[in-house]
Order: sequence, then C-alpha cells, then structure tokens
Amino acid sequence: MKVAVIGARGRMGSSIVQAVEAAADLELVAGLDAGEEITSASLRGAEVAVEFTVPGATDKNVHALLDAGVNVVVGTTGWTPERLERVRAHAEEVQKCVLIAPNYSLSAVFAMRFAREAAAYFESVEVIELHHPDKVDAPSGTALTTAQGIAQARAQAEVPPSPDATEIDNYGARGANIEGVHVHAIRLRGLYAHEEILYGNPGEQLVIRQDSFARESFMPGILLGIRKVGDHLGLTYGLDKFLDI
Repeated sequence: MKVAVIGARGRMGSSIVQAVEAAADLELVAGLDAGEEITSASLRGAEVAVEFTVPGATDKNVHALLDAGVNVVVGTTGWTPERLERVRAHAEEVQKCVLIAPNYSLSAVFAMRFAREAAAYFESVEVIELHHPDKVDAPSGTALTTAQGIAQARAQAEVPPSPDATEIDNYGARGANIEGVHVHAIRLRGLYAHEEILYGNPGEQLVIRQDSFARESFMPGILLGIRKVGDHLGLTYGLDKFLDI
C-alpha cells in the first residue's frame, strides 16, 4: 500500500515516516510539510495519506487530500462537530474514507472504552489529562472524547450528576465542565501524554490510568488505521471502530 505523510518533518510525522518505511506491506511515496501544496501530483500515487500537523492547518489539509483522491488517516486534534460534519459530507461526496481519532495509542483507546463501560456504575467521575508544556490545545482531544463518552453513557443510564457542593470557584479550580464531567489539564515538563479517569462510590474508588511515554506508543495504532481505513467508507471517528471490542 502506497502511503503519504503530511507533516513529515515534524516530531510525530518523522516517527510515522520511520514506522511506514519499516513496515513490509507499506511503501512511503511522499512526505509533505508546511508550505508544500497537496495535490494528486505531489502525493505521487499514494492510496492513503496520514495527516499529523497542527489544528490550524488540518481542516484545509484533509479537504485537499480528499480532493486529491486519497483516503486519509488524521491524528491532529481540535475538531468540532461542525468541522467533522463537513469532512463527513466531503468524504461521502468523493467516495473516500477518513479516520479521525483523538488518540492512536492502543492503551488510550482501551482506557476510553473501559471508562464508558464503568460510567453508569459510579456516583462520581472526574478526568485528569497530563501532557508536556508544548501541547497547544487543552483539554486534549483524548480527554474531551473520554468525557463526552462518559457523559453519554451516564445520560443513557439516567445517572444523576456527580455530587459537588462547590459554590465559590473564583479561580476555575474545578476545571472544564464537559457535559457535566469535570476535566483538569496538567502541563508539566517531563510528562509526555497521560490520562486518569477517576470514579468514586461510597467506600470505593476506581482509577483508570493510561500512559504514553514516547511517540512510539502511537505507531501500532497509526499503522492499523492505514491498513484498515479503506474498508470504512465516509468518516470514522475513533480507532476503536477498527478494533473488535
């Protein structure tokens, strides 16, 4: 399978280039970066393009890739429902496949799944995401997706809101409120990418924790996405849709 990488000279992009080159069933045919135009010619016959850039550029890149006639695997975060819907409509119009996932670490995918499974059974829930200080968005796409999944599961099970007697929070200490789930973002030198989902009942606590210590943790999921994206017409959100879970 012929693969192009968009953002090829970035930290994540260069790791993806190495992973694709090391895979016996994949061939790297193009590596583009900022300032290089995305066209069918510059993609050099790629069947799948991997897009890992920055939130401000990813929307334009994905639509350009679809116009160029390739399937797309996207790891850049910061997507809104409106932007996702435009990608969905475009992919269906040109009969191509797009995978957008908030996290390609398999441990993160399973942590999000476990969090949804547990959501209906605990009185209290909070999410903490911890990243290096060079990350530009907060909360992380992973934490946002985690919180939204938890909120949906709790709503379906008619679980009341988490108890919280806070009346005064002049400094925003309770964090972001994502559909009733509080999310706290830590930015600290020495961290890479980590998430904790905390559940509580009277007399017990469940903590689901996921840790990525290096970019290598994302490569198996990205390669899985490359290999399977062509089997799912239109837009797929979340790598879990490609796993038998």
